[in-house]
Amino acid sequence: MHAYRTHNCAQLTKETVGETVRLSGWVHNKRDHGGVLFVDLRDHYGITQIVADSDSEALPVLEKLKLESVVTIDGTVKARADVAVNPNLPTGEIEVFARSITVQSRAEDLPLIVNSAEDYPEETRLKYRFVDLRRERVHANIMLRNRVITSLRQRMIAQGFSEFQTPILGASSPEGARDYLVPSRLHPGRFYALPQAPQMFKQLLMVAGFDRYFQIAPCFRDEDLRADRSPEFYQLDFEMSFVTQEDVFQAIEPVLAGVFEEFSGGKTVTLAGEFPRIPYAESMLKYGTDKPDLRNPLVISDVTAHFETSGFGLFEKIVGGGGRVRVVPAPETHEKSRKFFDEMNDWARREGFAGLGYVTRKGGEFGGPIAKNHGTEGMEKLYAELGLGENDGLFFAAGKEKDAAKLAGAARTRVGDVLGLVEEGCYKFCWIVDFPMFEYDEDAKKVDFSHNPFSMPQGEMEALETQDPLDIKAWQYDIVCNGYELSSGAIRNHRPDIMYKAFEIAGYSQADVDENFSGMIEAFKLGAPPHGGSAPGIDRIVMLLADEPNIREVIAFPLNQKAQDLMMGAPSLVSPRQLRDVHIRTIDAPKPEGAEAARADRSGD
Repeated sequence: MHAYRTHNCAQLTKETVGETVRLSGWVHNKRDHGGVLFVDLRDHYGITQIVADSDSEALPVLEKLKLESVVTIDGTVKARADVAVNPNLPTGEIEVFARSITVQSRAEDLPLIVNSAEDYPEETRLKYRFVDLRRERVHANIMLRNRVITSLRQRMIAQGFSEFQTPILGASSPEGARDYLVPSRLHPGRFYALPQAPQMFKQLLMVAGFDRYFQIAPCFRDEDLRADRSPEFYQLDFEMSFVTQEDVFQAIEPVLAGVFEEFSGGKTVTLAGEFPRIPYAESMLKYGTDKPDLRNPLVISDVTAHFETSGFGLFEKIVGGGGRVRVVPAPETHEKSRKFFDEMNDWARREGFAGLGYVTRKGGEFGGPIAKNHGTEGMEKLYAELGLGENDGLFFAAGKEKDAAKLAGAARTRVGDVLGLVEEGCYKFCWIVDFPMFEYDEDAKKVDFSHNPFSMPQGEMEALETQDPLDIKAWQYDIVCNGYELSSGAIRNHRPDIMYKAFEIAGYSQADVDENFSGMIEAFKLGAPPHGGSAPGIDRIVMLLADEPNIREVIAFPLNQKAQDLMMGAPSLVSPRQLRDVHIRTIDAPKPEGAEAARADRSGD
């Protein structure tokens, strides 16, 4: 017999009744029925019920063991009585009578209970993550992640992609987010950077003549954390040669749609070939964001023209100063009290906006200050243009175009949630396309790149030489699902002459480009194919499929919101010798002064 087990804890069925078996696992739960002890034994695969009574030498040992102790049980498989069958377990028709027990490891008092769905502070969960990972929901999330990555890999190979690995230690780039830096021992004063993405290397693979590349790539960005962002993350990184934007779409849509269909649990998924393509400008107008949640049926409209000459002086002043007025419908809110509309206005102020105006309507009668000042005739004309009904309310966001769009987008999301309009049980994908190549930087008072400086401009050199830079679009695209950006991608600018011109428009000289991007620009001078790709985020994909609100729930060993590993104590202090080896001297943080110093002193009492 095997030293630890003949079966795992999900294998035994009625067909094995009468067999002598050996199981190993953790003591998940215990139930004492007066001389008869029932123990749920758990391993990676599932749970088997163990029974011990006064005839079992295992009884006195099991009675004293704490939960999560690790044991090996030798016993006989028995059928459960009909009334005791548990249809929710694969092993629910049997139990194992324990004849002997070996204690492999005794557990002490637990920092969190594994067999409970009780919530615990994140600090506790992350400090004892190896215990937290034993809990059913978290364990299932990590196994889902495993299956999703396996499926992604198989689907990419089936699409003709080859998997390659790119370096982890690379050069720091002046573009993008803040790098994690690694000092060099052999080259004093010089640093490697952990990759924010394998961007340049995957493009160089295309220059090297490989046609379709992918990898499950680890990436690192030293930036503030959010619920859907981690400083260390993985992405399905891919690149293709001799492709147009449409070729990229046709390659990745079946992969993403297929994975979501496979793991959706019965939810509907946008079919491959049917992802809507929404221009960036349209997305910002209709949804107030470039990450629209298409499950929400509400659509924002621009009604600026209605308030150019209006009895409502505030809007007339905003419009006269070049501002915009955007509206979000609130359908069938005639039964809502004034409190609902006032709370939306209060919410907008808490979010840092000046306020959210509104109009109420019940049985065709308008209410609220905007309606009163704009007049019934003006409101009826506005409602007719928007196709709104006699019981629909309306929220107004006014100000500079970006501010109005941002408030309207946030209000659309909140109204959809509060009114229960967001469609359940589905994953809705879309592409956001036609991003602007350049934007005007108000602070620097200059034209700069709006997104990715290495994207090919639509119209290529001719566009750069003849068009207003702010009118030029880029071959750049995002994949969005249910309001989450899964990836950004682009058809790359593979022509040195076009790259120099694009950077010139943004205020960079040819020397600047040669100095900061020498590896890429030199490669392109030696024969580069047209190429493009993208990199869907695996953590966000799994987060959506697991229906989790936080990305840390689908990462085995995540950092906390301060980018700390509470379990291993990272980032940690290192010895003076280690610092000398890499030619580093640390600087102490400034000491607090005044009231701050007093608080620090008291905290040390």
